[in-house]
Amino acid sequence: MKLWDKFTKLFSEDMAIDLGTANCVVYVQGRGIVMFEPSVVAVNQKTGQILAVGEEAKKMVGRTPSHITAVRPMRHGVISDFEVTEEMFRYFIEKARKRKLLFNMRPRVIVGVPVGVTEVEKKAVIDAGKSAGAREVFLIDEPMASAIGIRLPVCEPQGSFVVDLGGGTTEIAVISLGGIVFGKSLRVAGDKLCEDIMQFVQEEYKLLIGERMAENIKIGIGLAYSSDSAAGKAGSAAAKKEKPVKRDFKMRGRNLVTGLPEEIVISENEIRKAIDRSVRQIVNEIKMAIEETPPELIADIMHNGIYLCGGGSQLRGLDELIAKETRMPVKTVEDPKTTVVRGAGMVLENLDTLREVLIETKELEPPK
Repeated sequence: MKLWDKFTKLFSEDMAIDLGTANCVVYVQGRGIVMFEPSVVAVNQKTGQILAVGEEAKKMVGRTPSHITAVRPMRHGVISDFEVTEEMFRYFIEKARKRKLLFNMRPRVIVGVPVGVTEVEKKAVIDAGKSAGAREVFLIDEPMASAIGIRLPVCEPQGSFVVDLGGGTTEIAVISLGGIVFGKSLRVAGDKLCEDIMQFVQEEYKLLIGERMAENIKIGIGLAYSSDSAAGKAGSAAAKKEKPVKRDFKMRGRNLVTGLPEEIVISENEIRKAIDRSVRQIVNEIKMAIEETPPELIADIMHNGIYLCGGGSQLRGLDELIAKETRMPVKTVEDPKTTVVRGAGMVLENLDTLREVLIETKELEPPK
């Protein structure tokens, strides 16, 4: 068996894929991360032809004629359009493969999925992967992959608390001894914050903006928590000297009253109000997870802290808000957008020793 493994390693390029709602990241064994592209596909509705995938397709969002649609086939971390996801899967696998050998074998693929996905959703990912050209498809819980990616001791009898804020879901998990002690997948994440901003702007300014503009506003001046008022009350000279500069953003859209284009300046405090409800929902779920966690593991988490990863963790002030509400140290990891694929890649490189962290999928295989 070991000889066969060595042979297959020579002639196949196994890979780990974070098939996210917003972005797809690909890790190839022995080469590291080779691709980071949006999970967007442009489809010709007349012919059913796939016109573009990834970055090229994202450029088309909101700018296509009626017969061409730029779609995101992943919703809330799971497949919403099987055929389009299969084509996207195939595109990423083919693009990531560097060697074109005569005996080039189909790769084994590890895919990150949200906590608590149904058997049907698991099977959809496996089937899409195999149809796209994978020899074998393994699944791993995204927060488990993130914990491995940031090198937490997941296989030891020690509690690790991970919050992965992606585009479609927020994954909350307490991990110990190679398994998830408590896990929750919350369908409030980056996309929901963009929706909140679009709705707020429409209600307050009667201005219609697109998804890309909302995302640019969120990235540019998004704010979850401001400690200005607390610093102001303290009244110290140092606090006044270090008072941060307020940020504004020029947004462009269509005025719903006049129907004409308009540019309006919006402040970070207005954005904080717009996303406050969704941010509070995430914080409340984190507090509920702490309540459900055994006390021995809570002691570990109080010492080690809560780790934030995923693109949504870069929202300013989020770590401060969670630390204030939970009374625990909160750490935002380096390069948070790639923690899932880095962890899945580490499992791929050490499959013999880390196989136990993968999701059991034997029951999903067809009977022989």
